[in-house]
Amino acid sequence: MPLGKNVKKKIEDINMAYNIKEKLGAGAFSEVVLAQEKNSERLVALKCIPKKALRGKEAVVENEIAVLKKITHKNIVSLEDIYESPTHLYLAMELVTGGELFDRIIERGYYTEKDASQLIRQVLDAVQYLHNMGIVHRDLKPENLLYATPFEDSKIMISDFGLSKIEDGGMMATACGTPGYVAPELLEQKPYGKAVDVWAIGVISYILLCGYPPFYDENDSELFNQILKAEYEFDSPYWDDISESAKDFIRHLLEREPEKRLTCEQALQHPWICGDTALERDIHGSVSEQIQKNFARTQWKRAFNATSFLRHITKMGQSADTEAVENHGEAAPQEKDKW
Repeated sequence: MPLGKNVKKKIEDINMAYNIKEKLGAGAFSEVVLAQEKNSERLVALKCIPKKALRGKEAVVENEIAVLKKITHKNIVSLEDIYESPTHLYLAMELVTGGELFDRIIERGYYTEKDASQLIRQVLDAVQYLHNMGIVHRDLKPENLLYATPFEDSKIMISDFGLSKIEDGGMMATACGTPGYVAPELLEQKPYGKAVDVWAIGVISYILLCGYPPFYDENDSELFNQILKAEYEFDSPYWDDISESAKDFIRHLLEREPEKRLTCEQALQHPWICGDTALERDIHGSVSEQIQKNFARTQWKRAFNATSFLRHITKMGQSADTEAVENHGEAAPQEKDKW
């Protein structure tokens, strides 16, 4: 069965449509490169998936791509084009240049509960949109939250939406998720639904207010026990200056029973999100220190610092190759032959 037959464009060689610039990152089955469309000179993040990785999953892939093409939301990275060559499937994704969530928090000189609340409101709005379309994300985590631009007023974007589902054929085993963000019902292998995303947003909200995760243990089985019991604390001194309203919001998202958890719609109505209960006290020092301590840079930074590189392109208007050299001493190798 042809892949994405209704929306894909056939091409013998991807280099006919794009100039491949730099490698941005790699997943288990694919690589993402910075590419410039030859006709429009528009930059995209091009995800290159070998067809052999998708063998036997063509029908699922076709359905997922159809869904991805329907998604239009200001806080979700969009799928702009699909190409199919004899050997690869190529997904041209909207390019975001503002960098990763944790990076931006650390770089700020000032950061408050209100900032965290505004971030989470954007994530809730995007996930509510998905839920209204009958889509469950299933892998929300800080690494998937990127800023659209390097500028201070940038919106936050959910990236990599749906791509993990394409790669694993739509069957999300618990092991495919990120353990610290997985809801109890997923660990129990019970039927699950939209509430798993609300749980993950609860975990992200917790981290944004203290800089460390609510559930953590070097031993996976102990970590899973904590999650299964919804066992977490608002530890002193890190939570001493955080509002009761923020803690109440998190309690309603990290609710053990999925049916008792707030929906996205309900969460958007919580006073910490839509009211004025989020404090404007500066918590930057404590939160950024904890993020750096608890989220080792190697876990959430690429070896080639692609997001920094892209932010500089946007801010300075310099060429990709020049900026890469200035940033890291060398540009990522040209790897056109692979695609």
